[in-house]
This record gives sequence, C-alpha cells and structure tokens, in this order.
Amino acid sequence: MSDRTPETETPTSSGGEQMGLPWVDGATGKEPHSAALVQSPALLAPAQPEIPVFRHPQAEREVRLGDVIVAYEFQRVRRRSIGMVVSSEGLSVRAPKWVSSGDIETALHAKSRWICNKLVEQRERALKQKASRIEWGHGAVLPYLGETLTLVLDPRIKGLSLSEAMPGVPGALKRTLVLGLAHDAAPELIGEAFQSWLKKQAKQRFEARVKHFAPLMGVAVTRISLSSARTRWGSASVDGSIRLHWRLMHFADPVIDYVVVHELAHLREMNHSPRFWEVVMSAMPDYEIAREQLRHAVIPDWA
Repeated sequence: MSDRTPETETPTSSGGEQMGLPWVDGATGKEPHSAALVQSPALLAPAQPEIPVFRHPQAEREVRLGDVIVAYEFQRVRRRSIGMVVSSEGLSVRAPKWVSSGDIETALHAKSRWICNKLVEQRERALKQKASRIEWGHGAVLPYLGETLTLVLDPRIKGLSLSEAMPGVPGALKRTLVLGLAHDAAPELIGEAFQSWLKKQAKQRFEARVKHFAPLMGVAVTRISLSSARTRWGSASVDGSIRLHWRLMHFADPVIDYVVVHELAHLREMNHSPRFWEVVMSAMPDYEIAREQLRHAVIPDWA
C-alpha cells in the first residue's frame, strides 16, 4: 500500500495507457536542550525522549520535519514537479533535474504534516498486519468475504470444500474450509492450497460482478485477469482489459464491488476527474463507504 500527495496521483503506464486503484492523513517529541554546565549529578536534566525516526531502506537523504527525522529515498526523474509517495517502506521523493536541493527541502517542509501523518499510519498498519499473521495449520482463522473461515485439515477428503459447520467441535465457528491434508502438513503447503482455492473463487466472483456492472455503466470489457500487484487493488487499460487483485476476496461484497466499479469507470474516463467520480457514483451511489473501508484495510500477513 502506498499514499501519494493529492497533486501527484498519476496513472502508471505499462505497455499502454493504464489507470489503477492504489493499494492504499505527527509524531511528537521535545526539542533536545542545548548543552549546559552542571555542578552536581543531582542537577542533571532528565533524559529527553528519543526523536522518532522513519528510515526508508534505500534512503539517500535525510530531513528533520518538526520533531521527526525522515530519511527518504530520492531520485532525479523526468517529470514536471516534485512527487512524494509514502509506502510501507517509508518516504520516496522524485524530482526533476532542474529543481534544487533547497526547493526539495522547502517542498518537504510544506508537506510535513501530511508526510508525518502518513508515515505514522503506515507504521501502525505494519504493526496491525504483523499481529494479523496467519499461522497455517488446523484451526487457523482465515478472512473471507468480510467474515471468517476456520480451516479444518482432514486427510480423508480430497481437495477443499466449504462447510457451514464443524462436526464434533463444540463452540467452533460455523463456516469452515475443509482441506484434505494431514494435521502435520507443512505450513507452506497449506497456504498454497488455500491461495489456489481463493483465486478460483475470486475469478468466478469478479466475472459475475463485472457482468453485472459493465452494462449499467455502458462499457465493454475485453478481458478480466487476476492481479498480484504489491501496491494496487486493480487496474484498467484502454484496450478494455481490467485486472483485479485476488486478495480482494478477504473483503465483503461492497468493497469488491467498489473496486470493480472503479476500474470499469476508467474504461470511460482514464483519470480521476470529477467526471470519473460521477461515473462511479452512477453505478454505486454509496461508494465512499466502501472506499473508506478499503483505505484503512489491514491485509493479513501470509509470510
């Protein structure tokens, strides 16, 4: 997931014009005291709070924004303005060759509140995602269509089957996914089996929702494919093809419908202009509710 400054939300191209839905608004501390002479250890000032630091793995530059130190990735690129993106890794900055370092730092200070808020959001999201890590094994709880499934391993069956009850297990969740593997099966094998099953469910559900919405929106879809992109829930191309992330199956139907409608709307408006959002609203009047849910969604950690 990543967050862009509002003025830098632009379509990305890959073999043709394409629009996508990104896969996702400070910290405090006190200024350290200047050095002072003291005559006794008893007069020493208490230790000051450590200044929060957000460091991108590929950081090349560093700036202090208020009470926060931000080490950011930086690249000179061909573009008209300074671009800023906050992702799970940290802050990335792109700037034209003619922009001076002073201008870049001025722009960062102008956006300091936005940058710090997004960095805090991303750090909190990472902690929540880590806490939601799935331990692949018998009894694992899996998010599915806005609800949960309990994974049951049973070597007596073949493949996978969705069940509404878990026989012989009192107090268990009603919806279960029974997988034909032994209880001591390797976690990687269990995860791969669930992923394969989830992708099949995604393909069927996405095709049905596109078939429902496309005629209402007056668009023709040439191809629907599954995506595994790291930063986008979906994308649409001018050739009429759309891609939807299979892990949308973690969410309830309104969220899935929002992403479907969003990408179909791009087949009429390859931008995020007011006309684009009018197209979205025509098919899904309450889209903002699902949009907000998706913005704050935490995707379970499968690692």
